[in-house]
Formats: sequence, C-alpha cells, structure tokens
Amino acid sequence: MSCENTENKKVLTTPFREEDIRSLRAGDVIYISGTMVTARDDGHKRLVKNGVFPEIDLEGLALYHAGPIVCKNDAGGYDMVSCGPTTSMRMEKFQAEFIERSGVRLIVGKGGMGEKTAEACRKYGAAHGVFPGGCAVVAAKCVEEITGVEWEDLGMPEALWKFRVKEFGPIIVNIDTHGGNMIADNKKIFEERKAEQKKVLSEKLKDFH
Repeated sequence: MSCENTENKKVLTTPFREEDIRSLRAGDVIYISGTMVTARDDGHKRLVKNGVFPEIDLEGLALYHAGPIVCKNDAGGYDMVSCGPTTSMRMEKFQAEFIERSGVRLIVGKGGMGEKTAEACRKYGAAHGVFPGGCAVVAAKCVEEITGVEWEDLGMPEALWKFRVKEFGPIIVNIDTHGGNMIADNKKIFEERKAEQKKVLSEKLKDFH
C-alpha cells in the first residue's frame, strides 16, 4: 500500500495497511487508487450467512456499496457505464461480520452506517467513507478497467465486480477507528439546533395568541 498527496489529494492505494486506515479521521477527504470490489445486499448475505467467499482475496481492499451498470466490449470484457453508491445502511445487518471475515479495510457508500459497523471498524482497523450521491457517471470515469466479476447469478447490480481505479473520489471518511462518526455526530448537533429553534419559535408564537 502507498499513500501520497497528489496535487493536494490524499491518495491511498490498495491493499491498505491497518496503520494507514487507523491514521484517518472522520471528515478527512481521500481518493483511492488500485483495486475495488462491489457488493450489495445479496453479496453480503452470501458471504456472511451462507459462508460463501469469492475467489478474489478481499484482504486490504476497498468495498464499494454499488450496483454498477456495465456493458460488454469488443474484447469480450466489460466497460463501466455507471457506478453510483448504494445506501450503506442497507448492509448494516451484515457489515460487521463481513469486515471481520473478509479483511476489507475501507467501505464506501452513500449515507451513514450503524453502531455495529462502527464497532467493527474500531476493532478490526477499517473505515467507512461516503461518496457523493448522484455522481454515478463521475465514479465510472475513475474506473480504468473491470478486471473480473463473480456471483453473476445474483444479477448485474448484486454481482461482485472487481475493477481497477485511479484516484476514485472524493470520499469523505465517515466512520474512523477512533470513535469518530461524522454523520451520527452531525445528526446530534442538528437535533440540538432544531430543539433550540423550536423553543425560540414557540416563544415568538405566543405573541400571536
């Protein structure tokens, strides 16, 4: 693994080392180069509940919650057309065990994840990051080559796609290994602010009675 700043970008290259992931903090903006794989609900269930592992070694890789759209090319392989993030919370039921069993170091998706995943990140040296929703074509442009696919019987969106990326991002670190949870923490702040504003508004409305 290597980590370098390219034009002020913090670029991490797979396979990630545990110490590099533990150096991240919630709120950091990073980019990924190297190998990524996709897996959604069915893929997580297959590995965790059914004990079926892909042929590719997932140790130290980046796992992308995404259901990509691909097309076959003239060479007999696949080209990435669109690769937008799926809501990560959908995988919360299986994510902690997936991290433990597979050894993936970075989870990328849309939105936050729960406490079970956060605890697994702390324990096993993994992190969860957020890729901007609505940028599926931008994500696809970061894919240099689709290098393999497994579990095609699950269908295109649920299959495990393996591909090589260059400076895939921006990815905002959401859950780090130190207890940082950006989205959860922000929700608390917003709720506190909302409560304060409701109190202010309630006081103002008294003048209309």
